Amino acid sequence: MHMTRPILAASLATVLFLAGCQKNEEQAAAPAFPPAAVAVFTTAAEPLPITNELPGRITPTRIAEVRPRVSGIVVERVFEQGTMVKEGDVLYRIDPAPFQVKVDSAAATLKRALAVRDQAKQTADRQSRLKEAQVTAVQQYDDAIATLAQAEADIGIAEAGLAEAKLNLQYADVTAPISGRIGRALITEGALVSTTGSENLATIQQLNPIYADFTQSATDLIRLRKALQDGQLISGKNEAEVQLILDDGTPYGLKGRLLFSEAAVDATTGQVTLRGEFPNPNNDLLPGMYVRVQIQQGLEKDAITVPQQAVQRNNAGQSQVYVVTADKKVEFRNVTLGRTVGERWQVTAGLKAGEKVIVEGFQKIGPGAPVEPTDWKPGAKPGTEQQSAAAGDKSATAVK
Repeated sequence: MHMTRPILAASLATVLFLAGCQKNEEQAAAPAFPPAAVAVFTTAAEPLPITNELPGRITPTRIAEVRPRVSGIVVERVFEQGTMVKEGDVLYRIDPAPFQVKVDSAAATLKRALAVRDQAKQTADRQSRLKEAQVTAVQQYDDAIATLAQAEADIGIAEAGLAEAKLNLQYADVTAPISGRIGRALITEGALVSTTGSENLATIQQLNPIYADFTQSATDLIRLRKALQDGQLISGKNEAEVQLILDDGTPYGLKGRLLFSEAAVDATTGQVTLRGEFPNPNNDLLPGMYVRVQIQQGLEKDAITVPQQAVQRNNAGQSQVYVVTADKKVEFRNVTLGRTVGERWQVTAGLKAGEKVIVEGFQKIGPGAPVEPTDWKPGAKPGTEQQSAAAGDKSATAVK
């Protein structure tokens, strides 16, 4: 009985010792937690286009008021309201009968002038022969020559009268002065129109191409030009291109070109007017529409940009980013942001070229945490690369 108790105690101690050794072996065999996989964007210094968005209005390239060139009664409206017309198309017809009568009268006047000229020429020829035979007075010869010259002048007057009468007859057909879209008819058949009247018959607007007139602050324009002179900006090859943003926020599908900027500043608004020209083949742009115009006015040298999703903000509104250091540790960095360019933020302070900024994988990281960076691919789904990298680490650990 006395021998049994020591044996039991020794056996229990042996069992406890073996269990502790097994636990230590299991703890030693447990793998270390792998670094978090993150997607990073490597910053680079690059020229950044300076694009301004300015308010503007659409205006037609040409606008013409249709007016009569002769007075009379309108007998027919030829055009269809709201359609496209070509230069020279007949729009209205004014009663041509009075003008045809004047043409006939002018033609008869010309015939009479021709007959008088023929008679005067015959008389002049006869007096010339009699003068050579010295059987007529010099005064009679001079009178015959003067009468012939007067008859020639009367023919010129008659021809001009006939041309005027034909022109007025032609003007009885009121034609389109330019090509474009014609609006509503402002007069109807039976109306009396006059060349001295103040009302027009219709309005034609040329819509392809079309203008966009927009304004920019003179202060901003001067600042940009000064920065360009100081070398802070450089000229870009696309400065003459302009892009329209429609009132609903969608971009217009066709780009235009900058035509000019006014040489003077509006004294009431302090704005400078600029004009762009845009193709409008489908007549999507109509005069009077409100638009915003994006115009590139230079390139900023050695600019740093980061994707917008890489920027975090603290409770005070300070912009911050996570940066991966050379030893693959996370560093918290305060940055100063400039303007947005597409889906990126310009960073004016806090970053330099060549640094790796974390774009995806913020959930399992913090300042000083080890990470495994991979290049960020904008088209990839969020978390795809991190999950693949984590799966690879787990597989490697399992093999070990």
